[in-house]
Parts: sequence; structure tokens; C-alpha cells
Amino acid sequence: MIALQRAASVFGAALLIACLAADRYPARGEQHLATASSEIADACARSNFRVVIDVGHTVDVPGAMSSRGVPEYTFNLQLGKDIQQALLDSGFSQTVLLITATAPKAGLVERAARANGMHANLFIAIHHDSVPDNLMKTWEYDGQENGYNDDYPGYAIFVSNDNADRAGSLAFGSLLGKALESRGLHYTPHYTLALMGHRRRVLVDADAGVYRYDQLIVLRETKMPAVLLEAGSIVNRQEELELGTQERRSATSAAIASAVANFCAARARPASARAAASAR
Repeated sequence: MIALQRAASVFGAALLIACLAADRYPARGEQHLATASSEIADACARSNFRVVIDVGHTVDVPGAMSSRGVPEYTFNLQLGKDIQQALLDSGFSQTVLLITATAPKAGLVERAARANGMHANLFIAIHHDSVPDNLMKTWEYDGQENGYNDDYPGYAIFVSNDNADRAGSLAFGSLLGKALESRGLHYTPHYTLALMGHRRRVLVDADAGVYRYDQLIVLRETKMPAVLLEAGSIVNRQEELELGTQERRSATSAAIASAVANFCAARARPASARAAASAR
């Protein structure tokens, strides 16, 4: 009974987040997720380019808890589905939504192995951010005491130098960050701060918000370019509301579709053309 009551409370909180933010972020029907095709002269064979969208965490090990008591996995799954649809709408018909029930650490190895077995061209892990426990404050929401930190909103992108294609990983991460920034989203700089302790990371692209995190299994064990996206902070009380809206998910999904299209097109160009472009 307690588990059922808690599940009902979590579901209710998730619905309430979307409702609370509805006035601030009204739906914009004119926004289309398939606009990536108009942004570049597309040399990419999209139907042959396989993208794996990895939904971070599992039902039983759901990751961080939001400031209103909603598990991270709920946010990851909802955004992952929207990203998958955006890519399908953009012509990437081989896009795969990867959902794994196996708990870490075995589950992380499994995710990489499954992507490798699919011979994917690109791997994108979807997560939502929190902060270390020592930076958390507490408040009461819906009769429950929850942790929050309102100081560090924004996305973050991670790549690993141990990935089989680290140059490709960084190239895609930079494209993704710039696509997010062009849609009014901004990265969080707090991973550069000393207060992050052992979670502190090196910022390798200060324009796009790309950090280096070599130890992430899903990035270093994959055989294709791979990034991990923290789409925003669910312990930031305002950003949690934003992340619960269709508008925010659509902006993130459109950015990913655009970045994938640009990355695929760049990979499709002859090596001589790529070298000339990079030399400019």
C-alpha cells in the first residue's frame, strides 16, 4: 500500500509539474521538429544512419530524485521518446530507443554492448542533472521533504577521450551544444568549480558546454561517437518545471535532430572536403 501511495504521489507530481509550467511555457504548434533538413545542404543518407538514444537509469534504479519527488528516469524516458520521434520525423528511420532493465554496473556495459552490436553510427545517452549531496537544501513539497538546489540550471554534455572515436564524439558534442544554445538553452558551468570535488570536470568546449569525463562506461566502451547529455537540472525548482513541459522537450529534441543531421552530413562528405573545411 505504501508503495502504491508513493507511486501515485510521484505520478501526481509529474502531472502537476507540467500543469504548473503551462502558463509560462505555452505550446507552440508552429514549432516543427523536422526543421534540421532545411538547415544544411544534406549529403547524409539518413535512412542508413543509425542513432541509439539511451534512456539513462532504470525503473528500479531511477537515478536522481527531482525537487518535487519525481524520479530522473521519468524525465529521461519522456525526453528519450520525444527525441526518437524527432529523429524519425527527420528521416533517421533506423533510430533506436535503448531501454535497459539491468542495474549498474552490468547494465552500463550491456548498453554499450547492445549499441556496438547494432553497428550504430552515433550514441546519445539521455540524463537529467542533480548536484552532490553536500550542495543540497531541503524543502517540503506535497507533504514530503525533498532536496533541491536552485543555483545551477542548464544542460551539460560529456565526452570521453577513451571512446573509440573521441574526435567524432567531441565534434558531435560541439554541434549539439551550439544547437541547444541557438534555441535559447544554456549550459551550466558548475562542473568547473572546486566545490564539485571529485565530480569536477574539464570544459573542453566553452562555447558549447562540452566536458570531458573519461570514466563513463557508456562513452568509453562504445565503438562509435558517443555523448552523454544532462538535459537540465531537476533539483533546480524552476528548471524542473521547465523540463516538464512539451516546449522544453521539443527545443531539446529539435536541437538533437539538427546536430545529428549536421554531423551525418559532415561524415558523408569526402575526406578532402572535410579537411578543407576544418582548415578554414
